[in-house]
Amino acid sequence: MTTPPRSPRLLVLSTVVLAVCGVALLAVPHGQEQPAPGSSPVSVTGVPSSAAAAPSATAPTIAAAPSKPSGASPSPVVPSALPPHGEGAAGDEAIQQSLEASWPADLPAADERELLTTGRALLRADVTGVGREKWPELFPHSPAVAPAFTAARFRIQAAIARQDGRPNRAVVHLVWAGMDRGGTFTDLRITDWHFTRTTTKGAPAWTPQPRT
Repeated sequence: MTTPPRSPRLLVLSTVVLAVCGVALLAVPHGQEQPAPGSSPVSVTGVPSSAAAAPSATAPTIAAAPSKPSGASPSPVVPSALPPHGEGAAGDEAIQQSLEASWPADLPAADERELLTTGRALLRADVTGVGREKWPELFPHSPAVAPAFTAARFRIQAAIARQDGRPNRAVVHLVWAGMDRGGTFTDLRITDWHFTRTTTKGAPAWTPQPRT
């Protein structure tokens, strides 16, 4: 039994149908590949989302101001805030204000007054020799050692008293001016006197320590 030959029209129709199906399959988009875990997704504009999360260049940055540790030495006096050399007593107030601004007070007012009074007297005794007999343990060689500066041209320009690392220790920081026995006058000199808090006859007191 023989198979009748296929109609040419049927062959053409089958070819067209197969071609249409092939084009339709090519037009269907394949499933999008999911990004790997941990990778940065891409926004519709093509810019990585990590860039969108970056802080704005104009956003202000807040930084904590460094705090001054207890017992730290005072900041150097800012030259621009000081009067010129040789200004005289008229410029002492500016020096005092600069010291107080660079090293804020941290002692009770009564202790500060006591320390400043003793510190000023010690500086005068050390520099000019006046009053050294009050502290024989600090000036054991007086009056054999002549003072370097004259009392008439000695002036304390500024002074502050602050804690020196611990509550029972303090330092008096002094800025002063004077003329030495050679006739040379200089100002803005710096001297520190250190103290410890002790108890004498039941009463607490600040005791000056020998200078090294």
